[in-house]
Amino acid sequence: MKKLLYIPVILFLAACSPKPKDKAAQLADLKSQEATLNAKIAKLQTELGKKDSVKSTDVSTILIQSGNFTNYVDLQGRIDAQENVMAYSQSPGVITAIYAKAGQHVSKGQILVQLDNSVLNQQIAQAQTQVSLNTTLFQRQKNLWDQKIGTEVQFLQAQTALQSSLKQVAALRQQADMYRITSPISGTIDQMDLKLGQVIQPGSNGIRIVNADVLKVKADVPESYSGTINQGDKVKVIVPDANDSLMANVTFAAKVIDQASRSFGVEIKLPAVKSLRPNMTAIIKIADYTKKNSLSIPLNAIQRSDTSTFVFVNQNGLAKKKYIKVGATYGGKSEILSGLAPGDQLVTQGAGDIEDGDKIKVINAGKQSYN
Repeated sequence: MKKLLYIPVILFLAACSPKPKDKAAQLADLKSQEATLNAKIAKLQTELGKKDSVKSTDVSTILIQSGNFTNYVDLQGRIDAQENVMAYSQSPGVITAIYAKAGQHVSKGQILVQLDNSVLNQQIAQAQTQVSLNTTLFQRQKNLWDQKIGTEVQFLQAQTALQSSLKQVAALRQQADMYRITSPISGTIDQMDLKLGQVIQPGSNGIRIVNADVLKVKADVPESYSGTINQGDKVKVIVPDANDSLMANVTFAAKVIDQASRSFGVEIKLPAVKSLRPNMTAIIKIADYTKKNSLSIPLNAIQRSDTSTFVFVNQNGLAKKKYIKVGATYGGKSEILSGLAPGDQLVTQGAGDIEDGDKIKVINAGKQSYN
């Protein structure tokens, strides 16, 4: 009886179990799976192909090297002659002779202009006559005194009269010299507008004489640099109009701060250069900070965000962002305190067009340091 019960159960399970597929159905199923896989493979290959085909950005780089970084204080000054004077007459009078002209080189003490001093010349001639008389009287009185003839008072009176007349002549000659204009220095006449017959007064209508062989630069330095700029400091002087530059030293630095401008004056003596002239504008560069074995990079390679300062370097064809700390900046260069090392290939041109990890192509690699 139990065996009869099992038979229907077995027949029912057999009817419910899946029938095996034939080979054609299996092949169709596999081809469907193959198409799905091929589509996925093609999609991944396309994505990988797009990533590999991203164009690289053209950039320029420089090789960072260590060197000296110097920060300068830039000042504007003017060239002046060490000896630049005006020669005047000491007495009023009419010009009777002119012995020099503009552009002429003159020597110290040379007479340039003569004023009318005819009255004084007559007084000198009269005083000279008195000197001759007093000289004769003194000589005769001295001969008598040597022979013990006459009194000592007579001898002293003759001696005093002679000395007095000599002093009078000297005073008149000195007064006559005041009616001429002489050169107080050796140099070149830079300005003279005097004419024969012209009446001039002391302190006016003078002659400018300049010794252009000894020049200096004068400038005013802000009070904030009073502790860093001193006499003897090396400076670079640039004269744009003469297209010239030279190195010199601060020869004078004032100790007193001007109350109005809050600055102090400095002077730099210049060597003799024919292209330089008084009153030319000069740019003075005074070094106030120097550091050896430092790194400096172009300012245009540095980028800033709200929270950081960074640059890009070339690392095997990829842009690598490096965060840096910047020190002093001068002349388009910035001192780098940390973040870079000698040998880094810094991206300069094109740095603003790349991101961290971008492919880059170096089209111009600089070999010189920016120090």
